[in-house]
Amino acid sequence: MSDFPTGLSEAELLDRVQAPEGEGREILDAATREVLGRAPVQTAEDLDDAIARAKAAQPGWEALGHEKRIELLLAVADAIEANAEGLAHLLSREQGKPLNGPNARFEVGACSAWLRANAATVLEPQILIDDENLHAELVYKAAGVVGAISPWNWPMMISIWQIGPSLRMGNTVVIKPSEYTPLCVLAMVSIMNEVLPADVLIGISGGREVGASLAAHPDVAKIMFTGSTATGRKIIESSAGNLARLTLELGGNDAGIVLPGTDAQAIAQDLFWGAFINTGQTCAAMKRLYVHDSVYDDVVDALAEVAAQMPMGVGLDENNVLGPLQNKAQFDIVSGLVEDAKAHGARIVTGGEPAAELGELFYRPTIVADVTDGVAIVDEEQFGPVLPVIRYSDVDDAFARANAAEVGLGASVWSSDPEEAAQHATRMQSGTVWINSHGGLHPMLPFGGVKGSGYGLEFGVEGLKSVAVTQVVSRPGRKS
Repeated sequence: MSDFPTGLSEAELLDRVQAPEGEGREILDAATREVLGRAPVQTAEDLDDAIARAKAAQPGWEALGHEKRIELLLAVADAIEANAEGLAHLLSREQGKPLNGPNARFEVGACSAWLRANAATVLEPQILIDDENLHAELVYKAAGVVGAISPWNWPMMISIWQIGPSLRMGNTVVIKPSEYTPLCVLAMVSIMNEVLPADVLIGISGGREVGASLAAHPDVAKIMFTGSTATGRKIIESSAGNLARLTLELGGNDAGIVLPGTDAQAIAQDLFWGAFINTGQTCAAMKRLYVHDSVYDDVVDALAEVAAQMPMGVGLDENNVLGPLQNKAQFDIVSGLVEDAKAHGARIVTGGEPAAELGELFYRPTIVADVTDGVAIVDEEQFGPVLPVIRYSDVDDAFARANAAEVGLGASVWSSDPEEAAQHATRMQSGTVWINSHGGLHPMLPFGGVKGSGYGLEFGVEGLKSVAVTQVVSRPGRKS
């Protein structure tokens, strides 16, 4: 282990990882659309080399044992913390999220927090039988090489969700970040590799064809992917030949339900952030909100009031907490869904248009009222700063409509009586259901989806199990 550098600036981090002048692919600042840097463009041959190196390094890494790997993970967390400000600035510019609020500094801090949680989590062998005739244990061993494919919305944090438990269990990792946000992930990997042994963690920068090759590679034992349901299905197909184990955290269209008689003012701030965290670009953000007739107007007005007060703009401005859409394709999806909602008679309470004075990809925080199921803004995942609010009069009908989606990542139930909300919570068809909040994650609580939102669990003990293979060790019992 070498001494890691501390306090590297955004420019110094970029110099470590970007392609030489005149090479690579230009990456734009999400807010200003200026050229931020040049991402390396690597090929399937580069991927083959990376996987071969990771495969060669894996037995030695596993042989270090849990205690040494824990020590190194904690040192990696220290290294990230020592460079947190430079990483946050690079993340803010590349992804677009502001430094403050639940955004760039928050994300970098979560990287260290999750690594420390991975290090602290204990996974003991499970004693299956222990009697006079037989003693049998279920033990957890490294799978081998893990191929990690991370998204552009929380590029660093979700990469750590994939990397941390994999390394903890003795796997090596080849990670391909999104082609939209490769530089901040490669910068983080470069910091981590100041601590880790050679080839235990390798970043590879490329397009979708590299991701497809990673999923199909015969020397990859496990694939971890966060992204769209459509791409998840392609990864399942690609992995059929090598039978790689899969953890897939796919698309969501999370529903929230506000029960009758709920105090709108008491929940307005939490409702807002449940939907608009990361400017709505979060898989487990609330994408549609069902509100009972008795409080519908109050909730709509309270949400609009909060939305109108949230400062939006360039992420490096310390005052802002909402940023742009990360890329033009997503901006077009969001604006198209809002225009379609208008055409179907929806009422735009606030927002409903681009914030062109701020920049090309900014869209005002938008509350859409008087809209219902069957309109695209409700039925499809908008993944941006827009929340449709749907009126209902019958509680059973609200749950039926919330559960009609083909996806089921997260959901929430809201009430001035938390016990009443808890009685309804398990009616939701989702991997997680929150009461009087939405989208909060904890490194010790398992997280994953049902239906079209994928399968496999991350975080905590279950997350360690998901990046391991099991083995039953059986021997004669005590009487022998």
